[in-house]
Amino acid sequence: MTAVTWREQVVRRWGGWRTLGYGLGLVGVVGLAAQAAWGEGDFWRQGDYLRLAVAVAVTYGTAVGLEARVGRFPGVQRTRVVLVSVSLCFLGLLGVVSLTRWYYSRTFLGVSYGLTLVWQWVLAGWGRRLCLGLVPGELVTAIGHLPGVNWSWLHENSTGLGLDGVVVDLHDALSPPWMRFLADCRLRGLPVHHAATVWEGMTGRVSLAHLGEGLLPAPPERAYLLLKRVGETGLILLALPGLLPLAGLVALAVRWDSPGAVLFWQERMGQGGKPFWMVKFRSMRAQATGAQFARAADQRLTRVGKWIRRFRLDELPQLWHVLRGEMSLIGPRPEQVPFAREFSQRIPYYMCRHLVKPGITGWAQVSQGYAAGVQETRLKLEYDLYYVKYLSLWLDGLILAKTIKTIVTGFGSR
Repeated sequence: MTAVTWREQVVRRWGGWRTLGYGLGLVGVVGLAAQAAWGEGDFWRQGDYLRLAVAVAVTYGTAVGLEARVGRFPGVQRTRVVLVSVSLCFLGLLGVVSLTRWYYSRTFLGVSYGLTLVWQWVLAGWGRRLCLGLVPGELVTAIGHLPGVNWSWLHENSTGLGLDGVVVDLHDALSPPWMRFLADCRLRGLPVHHAATVWEGMTGRVSLAHLGEGLLPAPPERAYLLLKRVGETGLILLALPGLLPLAGLVALAVRWDSPGAVLFWQERMGQGGKPFWMVKFRSMRAQATGAQFARAADQRLTRVGKWIRRFRLDELPQLWHVLRGEMSLIGPRPEQVPFAREFSQRIPYYMCRHLVKPGITGWAQVSQGYAAGVQETRLKLEYDLYYVKYLSLWLDGLILAKTIKTIVTGFGSR
């Protein structure tokens, strides 16, 4: 199940035109690049030229698919995704060409990259704003304040004309006139969307107040877990030559800056509600004996501790937990055991975040930042449940990209 199925249904009338635009763009990209590189319109008659043109066509299609997958998630600017997806795909093509020693033309590759980037950029930003009708209700009222869509409040005698879809909380008790209106919308082919699904697709959160038993996140698929496990293990092993010297420098800085152990161990809640001892570089002069939230401008932080927490370098030792299988690179952040037990009693569905392994970074971290207290934790849980419900390699990739931005900006650190 995709994250914004409702949006895809709403814009289905433009889907054909967009597909046509991508198809025409592919023909234009290959044709213009061939003309610029070889000055020949019948380049397909040359084996080397044809092979390179086919490789660029595949790269073009891969970039389109990658942008479509990642661009579905809330909070994503599709024009930025285009830049990343096109650049990564063409870098991959360069790697293939280098390894296989194929014939290549710098002019052909350069022109095709530039044209692909510009054309997909144009298509990503193409299209008018959606116009959705709102059937009055508690959750629908909250949705009506979200930006990016033209909202239209409906009444029982509305016709639904000029709308791209209707949003209604299907859990509400609807009057007979509203039921007749919704039935008429479906008969006319006008999409009717559940408010909870629209809320999730636009905010990246699962509403706890409207989360019914039938909507609880399901355990992740085994194939996804296997691919994720293999991928993150390989990524860590490849990065070790650079990470080990960095970790050594951080350890020396922590040791030099203040007395005490270099590493700090704390019991956290893991997958399935099973506690484990998590390690990180010590960032405080005196660690608390009991469970405490970190505070803004915490006076316990050392000089080095402020910097390593800002750029998340204190969490480098947690890569060991990933290799051991206790954590993942991406997932809900593990909470201190006393807090996790308290929250499980005070916040509905809190334990559902433990359906997956805890992560070094996660959707809540890149979307909300640090959480302290019950109210902030409720909001954090809504982000965590969104991740558990819609987890995929595409969402993991988006979180990884946002994490890099978070590290650079220091967003949410304490």
